[in-house]
Order: sequence, then C-alpha cells, then structure tokens
Amino acid sequence: MNLNQLKLFYQAVKSGSLSTAARELNITQPAVTKGIQRLQEHYEVKLVHRLGKRLTLTKAGNSLFAISEKIFEMEQKAEDSLREYREGETARLRIHASESFGAYYLPEVINRFNQSFPDVRVKVDVLPNRRVIENTAEMKNDLGFVSQPISHKKLTSVEVAEDELVFIVPPGHPLAGKEVLAPEDLAGQTIIMHEDGSVIQDAIHRLMAVNRISYTTPMTLSNNEAIKRAVAGGAGITLISKKVAAEEIRTGRLKAVLMAEPDNARKFYMLRHKEKHVFSTLKSFMDLMARWTAGSDSS
Repeated sequence: MNLNQLKLFYQAVKSGSLSTAARELNITQPAVTKGIQRLQEHYEVKLVHRLGKRLTLTKAGNSLFAISEKIFEMEQKAEDSLREYREGETARLRIHASESFGAYYLPEVINRFNQSFPDVRVKVDVLPNRRVIENTAEMKNDLGFVSQPISHKKLTSVEVAEDELVFIVPPGHPLAGKEVLAPEDLAGQTIIMHEDGSVIQDAIHRLMAVNRISYTTPMTLSNNEAIKRAVAGGAGITLISKKVAAEEIRTGRLKAVLMAEPDNARKFYMLRHKEKHVFSTLKSFMDLMARWTAGSDSS
C-alpha cells in the first residue's frame, strides 16, 4: 500500500475537508484529491463520498480509516522514540494547556523542572480545552492539561490540582461587603462571560438556570487578564478560579466573594495518549508533576 496516499486519505477524513488537509500537509488541494482517487482506483473500491465540501465515508472507508489511524499513531510513537535518542541531553517537551492551568500553575512546575533539567526545552501552547483534548488524542503533544474531567478511549486523565471558584467584584460594588453570595444575590447582575464552551461559562449557566436567576451578559471574553480588567473597571462581575485572581485580590483591586453553592471546586487534569512513548524526559516531568500534586496547595 502507498502510505503517502493513505496519509492523504487519513488527513482528509480526520479534518473533514480536502482544503484543510491540504493546508495541514502543506500541499495543494488537487494533490490531496488525486491521492485519494489513486488509492480508490488501485484497490477498485469507493472510500469516500463528497457532499458539497464535506466528506462522508463508505463502509470500506470507515474500515480503512480505523486502521490508518492506528498506523499513523504508531508512526508518531516511533518518531517520539527516535527523537529521544537524536536529541540526547537537549530533549524537548511539547505541552498544551488550558489558559488557567497554563498561565497560573504550569510555570511553577516548569521552573522546578528546569532546575533539575536545564538543557530540556519545554514548549507550552495555551489553547481552549477542546483543542488540548483533540491535540493530545492526535499525539500532537507530549502532555495536555485541561480544566474539565474527560472520558476518552485514547487518553489517560489524572487530576493534578484543585481550586475554588469565587465571584470577583470591584471594591465599591454592592456585593463587595458580602462574605457569601446566595443565588438570589445575583438576580439582575451584569455578568462578564468567559468564552463559549468554557467550564466557568457552563457553571454560570447551570447556577442561574437551577435557581431561575435573570442576569445580563454585556460581553464575552476569552482571556482571564481581560476579564479581570473588565471587572476592575466596573463592567460587571464574574465567576473565576481564585488562584487566577489571587494577585488582584491580595492588592485590593478586586474582592472575592464565595458562593453558597456546595460544589464550587474547579479541578485540573493531566492528559496523555495511552500509546504515547514515555521517553526518559517525559517520565521525569510526569514524576515531578506527581510530587507537585501530592505536596501542592492549590488554594
């Protein structure tokens, strides 16, 4: 079997688009189309149907995609194994993390790691939870860190940190004098939303729906720093991890108010592909993460 043609088929199906596959493989879209056509012609079997810009798999295509997925996962595993020997003492780690963990927890762990392994290059990309999960499942990183529990057949998930969710308000806000917020205290409030699909946005929607609370949302922001500045500027209030706003709370720029809800914890998880080659540098980092988790105070 021509593995180049198989990779074109695999990438097109995985991305759901010929143009996206071409962009990811750095070739032209006609080259992707031709590769898939030649694969079908060689084996005289239809693998895909095109419905507009979308691709749908035939029964044979489904079977081949499942096999090709395993093939290219093993290819990535082989590359990871050889990379360790090629790079030797100047190895690197590729980490993808959600914003809160990547910005407010991971730097501490990486600093400790670099003290013991100064020659290791650690590259961190901060991405939405969904992208971190997808990239980890596709072996595009060595480890992923997310702020939501997941169940994925390809991934292992280990809890590594826990933080408390609090509402933050400006010091002069009417709710700033309260120690604990009852749900009815939030009625009519202006709430600054986190990005769509975020754990905190889901928590706000759930809290308000369960308690039938009406509120307004003038803006949605995807960056914690922007959210904190908006709250400090009087644009509204929001729910956030206490550690994320720890500096502003300490200096008095913001006031943290606890929720009366019993479940106000936010947990963070480390993800790894089950078939990922655990090379020595990765094992050292995972061991350090386990020690940090066991002895850390996330509050």
